[in-house]
Amino acid sequence: MAQPATPIRTVTLGLVGVGRIGVMHARNIAALVPAFAKRGIDLRLALTDVAEEHARGVAAEVGAEFVPGGAPGLIGHGVDGLVIATGTQTHPELIRAGVDAGIPVFCEKPVAGSVADSLPILAYIAEKGGTVQIGHQRRFDAGYLEAKRSFDAGEIGWIHSLRAMTGDMFPPSIEFLATSGGLFRDCSVHDFDILRWLTGGEIVEVYARGSNNGDPAIGEVGDVDTALAVVTFDDGTVGTVSATRYNGAGHDVRLEVQGSKSSVMVGLDEKTALRSTEPDVAFPAGETHKTFAERFDAAYRAELGAFVELVLGERENPCTPEDAVAASRVADAAQESLETGAPVRIEVPARA
Repeated sequence: MAQPATPIRTVTLGLVGVGRIGVMHARNIAALVPAFAKRGIDLRLALTDVAEEHARGVAAEVGAEFVPGGAPGLIGHGVDGLVIATGTQTHPELIRAGVDAGIPVFCEKPVAGSVADSLPILAYIAEKGGTVQIGHQRRFDAGYLEAKRSFDAGEIGWIHSLRAMTGDMFPPSIEFLATSGGLFRDCSVHDFDILRWLTGGEIVEVYARGSNNGDPAIGEVGDVDTALAVVTFDDGTVGTVSATRYNGAGHDVRLEVQGSKSSVMVGLDEKTALRSTEPDVAFPAGETHKTFAERFDAAYRAELGAFVELVLGERENPCTPEDAVAASRVADAAQESLETGAPVRIEVPARA
């Protein structure tokens, strides 16, 4: 006797914005379809953008449906979750729209242009009982996950030092840098987030310095091309967070965790953008990553897979808006320290 067909549940994600990040998300959602199909989930994508012709082309490429009318059009279309990949200034309005529609929201970081502007959004989400996942993809990277597992299992012991770095191979456009909020808010915010996530601790003080030895235009728009922050945690643990726009060896993201029992490093593999000067050492010998998209290709897919599971009610929120704002609070303090030349204390709200 034939067995009944596996029940199929349709889940449609609505994507707002198909610029660089949005196209990447569209492709990653399409790549997730076969894996969810094996679980009896018919994963679909509808997308929208003000650049309609471009958006229609992206939709055709990934097998999605183009829906005119922006977020209201998608929500009226009946999507089960909203993915926001538009400019930062639009995030608050779109988050509210998704929350008002009663659907889970995925939003690229940050929640808003500043911590002050983010706080009313946090209050709104809490008041409405909304579910919003913020895009900090490093939480889904295999290396960071193993470092956290090792620390949580007690294999590292107590941490005495942390060294985090983000090195872009080349800077983005000056137009982008003029509105990015600065190197700490644009790049290092990911390091601040991952340090909180991995350790479970809070950064309570930051002291930052920076330099500009590359394109003078970066300084002219108020940014630096290289920066270093010394961070102090609530238990006294210290760490450093460094970033640069000019890491010519390749895109390099690493985290060194040194403890009383052991030390581990995230990002040390054949593609690491460095070379040893020791004799007879050929490691690493692979071709280095050129951009963040290559470095975190798998993590970005896993992040959206987690969002689908959040829509399905199968997991807890892996990165809350409160988490994202906490990292932004540290980035703001680092920027203030960079501008004033003095250490900045951070008032940390109690965790829920």
